[in-house]
Amino acid sequence: MGRAEAPCALIVMGVSGSGKSTIADRLAIRIGWRFEDGDSFHPPSNVAKMHSGQPLTDEDRWPWLRAIADEIDRTCGVRERAVIACSALKRAYRDILVHGRDDIRIVFLDGSQELIATRLGARKGHFMPPGLLASQFKTLEPPTLEERPITVAIDRPVETIVEDIVTQLKLDRP
Repeated sequence: MGRAEAPCALIVMGVSGSGKSTIADRLAIRIGWRFEDGDSFHPPSNVAKMHSGQPLTDEDRWPWLRAIADEIDRTCGVRERAVIACSALKRAYRDILVHGRDDIRIVFLDGSQELIATRLGARKGHFMPPGLLASQFKTLEPPTLEERPITVAIDRPVETIVEDIVTQLKLDRP
């Protein structure tokens, strides 16, 4: 896939602690696209709720997901390209983000609950307490083949994961 045929947005998804922000940021640098962290689209009420250890409800998530979808549409509309880190745990969430477009691709960061719990335990200054990990795995609906995901295992070095994504998407820096 050449640059002209590349998607206009990649959504790097997975549970908290799977490496979404790190992988999405490095991937964006690698392919020369803009990086956006989906967490920055959360309203303050969602951040406060998560920080206090309460999982978000779907009602909490809809405005957040629509804000990200609006940014994707804006980005694609001005012929820019972006890599967006976003948990997108349920199919219904991804449907809002992708909303029938074929120029948006999902990148699923796949890892075991044990590996991710270890990572979260070592993390400082993030608003997702490790205790919410079980609820994230309970909510997770891995992407189906119909969604055309790029699925990558997260038990490898960051640069290896990024290169795997670039290879699977047949992308390269312009």
